[in-house]
Amino acid sequence: MTTLEPGDADVAPAGLAAALPTAVLPTSGEALDQGGVLGPAHRALSIGIVSVVLLIAFEATAVGTAMPVAARELNGIALYAFAFSAYFTTSLFAMVLSGQWADRSGPLAPLATGISAFGAGLLLSGTAGTMWLFIVGRAVQGLGGGLVIVALYVVVSRAYPERLRPAIMAAFAASWVIPSVVGPLASGTVTEHLGWRWVFIAIPALVVLPLALALPAIRRMASGPADPSAPPVALDRRRIRLAFGISAGAGLLQYAGQDLRPLSLLPAAAGAALLVPAVLGLLPGGTWRAARGLPSVVLLRGVAAGSFIAAESFVPLMLVTQRGLSPTMAGLSLALGGATWALGSYIQSRPRMEPYRERLMAGGMVLVVAAIAAVPSVLIESVPVWIVGVAWGVGCLGMGAVIASTSVLLLKLSAPEEAGANSAALQISDGLSNVLLLAMGGAAFAALGGGGVGGHTASAVSGTGAAGSHPAAFAAVFLPMAAVALAGVWVATRVTTRVTAGTPAPTRVRSR
Repeated sequence: MTTLEPGDADVAPAGLAAALPTAVLPTSGEALDQGGVLGPAHRALSIGIVSVVLLIAFEATAVGTAMPVAARELNGIALYAFAFSAYFTTSLFAMVLSGQWADRSGPLAPLATGISAFGAGLLLSGTAGTMWLFIVGRAVQGLGGGLVIVALYVVVSRAYPERLRPAIMAAFAASWVIPSVVGPLASGTVTEHLGWRWVFIAIPALVVLPLALALPAIRRMASGPADPSAPPVALDRRRIRLAFGISAGAGLLQYAGQDLRPLSLLPAAAGAALLVPAVLGLLPGGTWRAARGLPSVVLLRGVAAGSFIAAESFVPLMLVTQRGLSPTMAGLSLALGGATWALGSYIQSRPRMEPYRERLMAGGMVLVVAAIAAVPSVLIESVPVWIVGVAWGVGCLGMGAVIASTSVLLLKLSAPEEAGANSAALQISDGLSNVLLLAMGGAAFAALGGGGVGGHTASAVSGTGAAGSHPAAFAAVFLPMAAVALAGVWVATRVTTRVTAGTPAPTRVRSR
């Protein structure tokens, strides 16, 4: 990887240059002095943080491919879901901690700590001898991931002027294009020839170079408190307790969703008792009634991400068990989505789209609804399987526009000293909806006989064929998620405040 400093030639590595939208590349000496995302003022930082996102994206796609093999070798198929939920639940806690940490002393420390924990979790999982130790590694990895994602948002808030934020958010989205295609293939090859452990062990070493590039730039451009003259603000212990409650509550609900026995109502009730007050305390006031402005931005993020990710999690399983595709081909059916997601994010970054951002987000959610609703059509044998690839590409186009736009609007509606807390709220909405909607979808899937494909897991990994047919179980996942996404179309119409003539502009909505 080429290391570029502000004084070097105005050239970026090919992959990263492609990820950074041309709309913001400097076109003249004056523009270069002013600085785009690859101008002298931001070049090292842009390449460094985009490289970090690129490697995190590769980890997400690669680990997902190796996970079934790891669970089978560690005799942990019955605990398979916890390998995912452990990551999500600990990341929820870390997001709140990172937001407070970054607002208090800057994003440098939480970012460096998060990347270190992320790598340590990968090494712990990669060397685990039991499934429970593997799950502990995933939990440590989740702590790191939660710290990193919020810290990166604060970096963007502090280091980039408002006109460049859509572009750097588009670059984050574009960083998923290559991993979404290469990740499953590379992971499958490494798993087959070297073993699944190398998928986990090798990734931490790749983070060193982009980290060495990004951290000095962050220290120079975004370190310290937002207002150095203000007295230090102590950590809000109440929010930390609420963060622990939201994490524990989500974990209990995930456990209850996987165990369909009457006794599972007890952990479900305990999870709800912890979760509800924590969510009300950590998200902006008015989120659940879609109040205009910041609350609707946060709510839309959860509605969009949760419905889409919950549906996407079942697409490869449906293609393997119902249409007989190999796991590799089933995973590649979603590969087009990486490119169209980046395209959607790029479209929202164009300056001419700014006046139409609300319409763009509503239109994006319409595309998401159409994609989720179209995918289960392949449960009909006469429908060709390529429909899934096309439909998911359309859905990812909408998601690229919606997700990047929620990030841009959040930073626009947040005061500098609130960027960390509000970014944490956005990520909590994202992560929590993933956990809850996955649990809901998984429970519906199991209740309608989907558990019968569980015996297929081992054979699916080796590509030996499909298990029994359970079309109703898959339909019970996709159709409710399409309905959730449809509600997001309405929420998207409320993300900006509207001011009538003769009335003062509304004040910024703040997180509690």
